[in-house]
Amino acid sequence: MKRLFSKKGSPVRGDSDAAPSSGVSRRDFLKGLGTTALSAAAMSAGGVAKELAQTNAERTYGPGPVPVFLSINGVKRILQLEPRVTLLEALRTHAGLTGTKESCDRATCGACTVLLDDVPVYACSMLAIEAQGAEITTIEGLAKTGELTQLQQAFVDQDGLQCGYCSPGFVMCLTALLRKNPHPTEAEVRKACSGNLCRCGAYPGIFAAALKTAGVKTASKLEVIHWHDHALA
Repeated sequence: MKRLFSKKGSPVRGDSDAAPSSGVSRRDFLKGLGTTALSAAAMSAGGVAKELAQTNAERTYGPGPVPVFLSINGVKRILQLEPRVTLLEALRTHAGLTGTKESCDRATCGACTVLLDDVPVYACSMLAIEAQGAEITTIEGLAKTGELTQLQQAFVDQDGLQCGYCSPGFVMCLTALLRKNPHPTEAEVRKACSGNLCRCGAYPGIFAAALKTAGVKTASKLEVIHWHDHALA
């Protein structure tokens, strides 16, 4: 192609429409460039339109109630829920399972912990519609016959509960741990409970209950302090 700039960098003077030796004029070149850009833009717009059409063709839910299919404690249930309803609200208000507690409602205390395919999750931070296809286990699903599980009984024996409001969440997260690791160490028990909060401070009993269930013997950490008259002087 004929050089379009001089050695000094200034444009070559002359007729802009004059065809160089290659047979392609500057005007033809610019026209071709514009056509290519328009073609590329059209193709891009076509791709976007195709994606939008595909997205619009997908099924949408809401804003009104829609059927939500949940498997809760081994029972298949169909609940009419708005897509915005959380799993916690669905369990407590629509399924009547109030063992799962509502406390912080922002995934910081663990009182609403349930198992989703044996994995502990915060029910307050998950939509019920997202739990479709998974097996949901609540505290009510652990003792179906009315007989406490070994872990639940250990909570009673080891004084692992005081007000009891947070207890279902602790039982669920520790149940998940013991199913995965039947013989955890104390450090593993503490880690499993790290996402749960007990405002009564019953942690020693909670940890002891988990370790007792695991068959781990623990030494008593009760310290007896003898007060003498001179200590009060």
